[in-house]
Amino acid sequence: MFIKKIPHLILFLLISVMSISQTKVKTFLYAGRVDVLEDNKAVLIGTAASVSFNFSGEKCAVLLQSIDSWEHHNYVVLELDGQYMGKVRVEKGPVQSFEIKVSSKQKVHTLTIYKGTEATMGNVLFAGTTAKLMTITAVKKKKIEFIGDSITSGAANDPTTIPCDQGEYFDHHNGFYAYGPILSRTIDADYLLSSVSGIGIYRNWNDERPEVPIMPAVYENLYLTKDSSKPKYDFAFQPEIISIALGTNDFSNGDGKKERLPFDPEKYVSNYVNFIKMLYKNNPNAQLVLTNSPMVNGEKAVVFENCLNKIKSEFDADKTHKPILIFKFKPMTPSGCSGHPNIEEHKIMAAEYGPFLKKLLNEK
Repeated sequence: MFIKKIPHLILFLLISVMSISQTKVKTFLYAGRVDVLEDNKAVLIGTAASVSFNFSGEKCAVLLQSIDSWEHHNYVVLELDGQYMGKVRVEKGPVQSFEIKVSSKQKVHTLTIYKGTEATMGNVLFAGTTAKLMTITAVKKKKIEFIGDSITSGAANDPTTIPCDQGEYFDHHNGFYAYGPILSRTIDADYLLSSVSGIGIYRNWNDERPEVPIMPAVYENLYLTKDSSKPKYDFAFQPEIISIALGTNDFSNGDGKKERLPFDPEKYVSNYVNFIKMLYKNNPNAQLVLTNSPMVNGEKAVVFENCLNKIKSEFDADKTHKPILIFKFKPMTPSGCSGHPNIEEHKIMAAEYGPFLKKLLNEK
């Protein structure tokens, strides 16, 4: 595959072609936290949120734009005919066009564009394609939602484009290779990531003020923000399993500069219990799995496990939902950027967790 940017001067021609074709053919599949707009445009919001389409011919152009008030670049990952084609940097500013060339001789090709970065790093607008579109059909699969923090987001896992000691935090994100998407592809499940770097159940990595947007405060917003102008999440996904990995940041000591109170088990358990009640309200048939963190070790890991057991016990008498389960990752000393797991370590986590989730799905 060869990708090149097309000069802005001819973008209006591409957009015209795209608009004509898309008004007649509805051939896009969206997955993850995506805000679908008019004319088949869509905002890719959450980690690994995606748009897929089938096309014929030897090439096509896709139109992308990095959009947010911060005004910076973002990343997408391209997958062509089931093959990973790498990260693409989408610069800030106007819509850009990226040409996709294919080398195989098959008649119909499938392109999927994944959000490489997470929701709080800004959004990517899919503004269309010049492709000769073909029909695409969704394959019915069982579904898993992964709720978590930077680990679940695949944050800082990929320094292949820009080394860890250079660039911005989000330059090293690759959501395609987070443990959730990796294991979901392995066990052939659809997935949704609802994850935010630094976030916790009752306090975040380096802040615990009441106005801080902890996960229970942002989860029901499609954009994972407290911004009331943004649409609510519609909960149409309805997963068989919801995996929750929250606690790494609650247990964190922060940056060592801000005042940090001791970890409060009662607050953690209480907020977690209320969050689960929210999840049950919106996903009444889901099987919940609570996980520990491979990055919380020693005495903190013991306290963490005790908290998870207390949370589970709060729902043991609940016969209206499936029993809550707990999964324990093995301890890990991460070697990715800024103290996070790298891609190979995400693969290790996926290999640990995947068989457990596959067994659960097969029982349903």
